[in-house]
Amino acid sequence: MKAFVTKKYGTPDVLKLQDVDKPICKDNQVLVKVHATSINYSNIVLLRGKPFVSRFAFGLTKPKFKIPGGDIAGTIEAVGKNATQFQVGDEVIGDLSSSGWGAFADYVAVPEKSIAIKPKNVSFEQAAALPMAASTALQALRDKGHVQAGQEVLIYGASGGVGTFAVQVAKALGAKVTVVCSTRNVDIIKSLGIDHVIDYKKENIFEKAHTYDVILGVNGYQPISNYLKALKPDGKFILVGGSPKQMPRAVLHSIGNKKINIFMQTPKQEDLLFIKELVEKNQLTPVIDRQFSFDKLPNAFTYFEEGHAQGKVIVKIELNNP
Repeated sequence: MKAFVTKKYGTPDVLKLQDVDKPICKDNQVLVKVHATSINYSNIVLLRGKPFVSRFAFGLTKPKFKIPGGDIAGTIEAVGKNATQFQVGDEVIGDLSSSGWGAFADYVAVPEKSIAIKPKNVSFEQAAALPMAASTALQALRDKGHVQAGQEVLIYGASGGVGTFAVQVAKALGAKVTVVCSTRNVDIIKSLGIDHVIDYKKENIFEKAHTYDVILGVNGYQPISNYLKALKPDGKFILVGGSPKQMPRAVLHSIGNKKINIFMQTPKQEDLLFIKELVEKNQLTPVIDRQFSFDKLPNAFTYFEEGHAQGKVIVKIELNNP
């Protein structure tokens, strides 16, 4: 089979398309024929080995996961003798970030807990957008923010993969949602059913006296003090991602401050199932910015790193290598 392999940290050109052995699933695993995958910030960390602290998990001098990639959408081809949740032919989605990665390949063997049945009303390409980004949005708002119906939620930086899911998740949880984004992204956010959209190039929301129950900052550049100023006394600020300058400051601010939560997603099968239900109820729609063919995976990384994607960057994997 074909897979993108990386033997050293670096720029996207270290990713090499190679012939590798097709995996054989263990007793508690299933073999998935991968139809599509997507690019996430964690993929960039794994590719570049930055920030350096990430290497303690991913390999100190070189990547210990030679085939990167976390999100998958595909079809089960084989089932281990102790695997009971799925059958051959099932269409599934999965997040492999806690089970060895390996999504950038024609096939991958994965534990059952890493996957769930694909929503029936979306394509494989749309489904590949879901696992990491939608789970991040769900866990940040529901589990960290404890968002309740009727609460006021501000989402700052809502045009990327996590952000476009977050605005929909907040609405599905019953919140009153305000979104801050740039001029070019206003129409996309409104198309997701969000009416209160603020163009930060025309209006500074932090100059207003209005405050929010929960604020989600996605890969933002705002000073932490601005977010805190816009919080209600018992409000919560959740940071997902963040600029290289912002993250250290957020860590310092968070010491002893229960209002600040620096969030990292944890793969959970039950959350994939919850996301599936939202998609099938038409409460969650993947926003696809651009789709690349498998051989152009390094180009997908380069495009993603430019930081202008409106929604998710998808890679379609052609299965011509049994």
